[in-house]
Amino acid sequence: MRLLVLGGTHFVGRAIVETALADGIDVTALNRGLSHIPDADVPTLIADRTDPVALRKAIGGMDWDAVIDTWSGAPSVIAASCQLLARRTGHFGYVSTQSVYADPMPRGADETAPVVSADPDSPDGSDYPAAKRGAELAVQRIFGAGALLARPGLILGPYENVGRLPWWLRRIERGGRVLAPGDPDSTVRYVDARDLAQWMLLAARRHLSGPFNVVCRPGSTTMGELLATAVRVTGSDAELVWAPEDVILDAGIAPWTELPIWIPRGPDFDAHSSVDVSAAFAAGLTCRPVQETVADTWAWLNAEGDPRPRPDRPSHGLDPARERQVLDTLTGGPALSGAPAMGSADGSDVKAIWR
Repeated sequence: MRLLVLGGTHFVGRAIVETALADGIDVTALNRGLSHIPDADVPTLIADRTDPVALRKAIGGMDWDAVIDTWSGAPSVIAASCQLLARRTGHFGYVSTQSVYADPMPRGADETAPVVSADPDSPDGSDYPAAKRGAELAVQRIFGAGALLARPGLILGPYENVGRLPWWLRRIERGGRVLAPGDPDSTVRYVDARDLAQWMLLAARRHLSGPFNVVCRPGSTTMGELLATAVRVTGSDAELVWAPEDVILDAGIAPWTELPIWIPRGPDFDAHSSVDVSAAFAAGLTCRPVQETVADTWAWLNAEGDPRPRPDRPSHGLDPARERQVLDTLTGGPALSGAPAMGSADGSDVKAIWR
């Protein structure tokens, strides 16, 4: 298979390229040439894809069996890319998101659940759910039965440059009392970027099309198992101090950003923790255990260092002073006072979180 990866040097794009190379696939990447994958020899077409002239020149007269794209910006950019590639490939795999589902997302939602309204030609990428849905429409408009729409929720694993699991690993590495949110038995639904990559390549070979929810099955892991694994793989002396949800929310600590990965119980939690993934698993999706995801992410951080934060994502992590305040409250220390409000008390600011 001859594969073109649009991007291909960070997080999911890097996982796709490395997985494809390991599978013996003939890979070409297209990006701005500002970064590269260490120790990987990948032919690269240099272009800023927001410049249609440069993109057309870079693609030239080449064609591919499949294209995979991770674009998260304006739908008009992916629409232009699809137009240029329309007669150069028969399969276009797009990494979308469960954020495209309209609020309130129903429990047990499958791929037929209502989605947000969007314009496939919009030049605006500021509304993440609408931008991703617009991109889906652009891909489907051009490729029809050749369009694959992967809808992951939370994505973890090596190369993560969003700052969720890396933040937890670095925080736990420092040791001491660590504020752990909510119920340790609370389920966490995610997909390792490498498992997402492997499935998208399998889907390209099988010419699968249409939307698929792509995360692990319900009950695969818990917040407690994830954080306990982080303690184990880092070799830290960290002590996880589990705080009830109301304590964290009353302190004004924002779920998902200040305490990454975690969201409080409620409609968002119920919807995303119960999303139906039967279609993707019937189509060959497999998910590795959380222990492997955490250990491999830690090994990558030690080998390559912390990645540069993404400018299109909010910063993640809790200020140490605020963490100590809550921990002191839980253990009878100085009372928590004067904490600035960083999120709504009921967690309702967590919207379109699965980015």
